[in-house]
Amino acid sequence: MHCRAPEFILPDWPAPARVRALQTTRRGGVSLPPHDGFNLGGHVGDQPEAVAANRACLEAHLPASPCWLEQVHGTRVLALPAAGAGPWEADAAFTRQGRVVCAVMTADCLPVLLCDRQGTVVAAAHAGWRGLLAGILEQTVGALGVPGPQLLAWLGPAIGAGAFEVGEEVRTAFVARDAAAALHFQPGKGGKYLADLGGLARQRLAACGVSAIYGGQWCTWRDAGRFFSYRREGQTGRMASLIWLEDV
Repeated sequence: MHCRAPEFILPDWPAPARVRALQTTRRGGVSLPPHDGFNLGGHVGDQPEAVAANRACLEAHLPASPCWLEQVHGTRVLALPAAGAGPWEADAAFTRQGRVVCAVMTADCLPVLLCDRQGTVVAAAHAGWRGLLAGILEQTVGALGVPGPQLLAWLGPAIGAGAFEVGEEVRTAFVARDAAAALHFQPGKGGKYLADLGGLARQRLAACGVSAIYGGQWCTWRDAGRFFSYRREGQTGRMASLIWLEDV
């Protein structure tokens, strides 16, 4: 299969030179509708040979194969390199070793990349509303063992604040954890609320002392030409957010 050149987003953040990161989009690749085109998820009904071709195309831009996770909307943070062949059940991963690629896949949930200002540790976290509520970002920051002010965070493409409709029970659960979370829910139709995943993530990161937060301007639901969106399409592909350290 001939893989059309993928389109990447390169995080615009003041990370140390040793820190490298990529965000994939749906553009490029070989997958056919409804997974067109650069689908990296092997669990969404796409042809296995298409996923394999897309992943091989991605790996040409990386120092090693990504350490794929089996994401379950939980709070487990995996230290890499890890034992076994993977994928490992976790919703975040971090490493202090060069040429080990942390990765999370999303199609509306919020991907969060983290690094320290010295370029000694990097992490990728999968933060949908369930993971955010349960504390995936707090767990990830804690696992890095670096004070919050020494960390940088980058928020990748996710469903935007004007498109993410949730029930009253979701708002209630967040507000019960932190009353200030109410700022990130706006009344919608039929008793529903519009939730701001990025705002909730910024709030949680700030509570951990992380104030240097970048990205977050992309809405997966509104930009069908560039991003996969599970809410919009139901059956669709997955994008990857990847981060690693170059060898010193």
